[in-house]
Amino acid sequence: MHAVEVRDHIMIAHSFKGEVFGPAQKLHGATFVVDAAFLAGDLDANGIVVDIGRAHEVLKEVLEPLNFANLDEVPEFKGRNTTTEFLTRHIFDRLAEAARANRLGRPGSELSAIRVTLHESHVARAWYEGTL
Repeated sequence: MHAVEVRDHIMIAHSFKGEVFGPAQKLHGATFVVDAAFLAGDLDANGIVVDIGRAHEVLKEVLEPLNFANLDEVPEFKGRNTTTEFLTRHIFDRLAEAARANRLGRPGSELSAIRVTLHESHVARAWYEGTL
């Protein structure tokens, strides 16, 4: 399996509902390092998994509405706990849409999977990986 991975980051604010979250029930901020890995069984005729530049541009586009946002105020997240795990799936879904629209320099149908990893700190991270 071949992979190309690109990285960016976002700064967000949010709060959680539920006693399991303890002090994180209060509004707090987070800075996430975001890795997006695109996987394919074989390289294409150009010798790539995806075009790295296009992959990075798409990742930036996907993250832009989240960056410097209070996620508690984002209408599509209303009533949801925007946990690290939740955000990995949200970002995956947007990247998968871009892949299926052939925006990565290679037909999305030729990719095996995408993995999105959010690094919450130097000791904790979560990821979501799904097939296309």
